[in-house]
Amino acid sequence: MQIFTEVVGNAHAPQWSEKLRDCHIETIYLDQWTAQKSRFLATSDHGNEYPIALKRQSQIADGDIIYFDPEKKEAIVLRLELNPVLEIELDALKDKSPEEIIRTSVELGHAIGNQHWPAVVKGTRVYVPLTVDKKVMLSVMETHHIEGITYAFHQGQEVIPYMAPHEIRRLFGGASHESHSHVH
Repeated sequence: MQIFTEVVGNAHAPQWSEKLRDCHIETIYLDQWTAQKSRFLATSDHGNEYPIALKRQSQIADGDIIYFDPEKKEAIVLRLELNPVLEIELDALKDKSPEEIIRTSVELGHAIGNQHWPAVVKGTRVYVPLTVDKKVMLSVMETHHIEGITYAFHQGQEVIPYMAPHEIRRLFGGASHESHSHVH
C-alpha cells in the first residue's frame, strides 16, 4: 500500500486546473480535526483508504493534491470541511483612549470566555470557531453589545492563510458544535 508523503500541487492553482481537466479525481474530505494532522488514514469518496504521512508541521490547504499521474489521468485531491469562524474586528479601537481599549477588551474577553469559546488574536482581529449554533453566537454578541467592535462569520478555509499551525489547531483542533458548549 502506497503511503502519501507530500503535496504535489493544489487544484486551485491555475497551472493545475488545466492538468486536472480530464482527470479522474478521487476526493478525500477532511473534517477540521483531521485537517490539522500530518499523519492519518483517510477514505476517499470512492471508498478507497489512503495512508497519509506528511512532514511534521505540514499545513494542509483545501485543494491539495497528494497524487497525480498524467499518463493515467488520475489524481487524489484533499478537500477541507471546516466550521465557520466568527471574526471580531477591533481596529476601530486604535484611536480610543487606553481606558476605553481596556474596557472593551475586558468586556469582549468576558463575553467569549464566559462561553468557554477558544479564540485566536491576530493583530486587531479575534477569531472564534463556531462551536455552537450560529444563532447562539450571534445572540451572545448582540446581548453584550460591545461598542467599538464589528463582527462577521467567515468560512474556516478563508482564515487559514492568516494562521500559523498552532493557531489553526487552536481554532479547529477538536472544535465541534458540542465540544465547547457551556450551560449555566
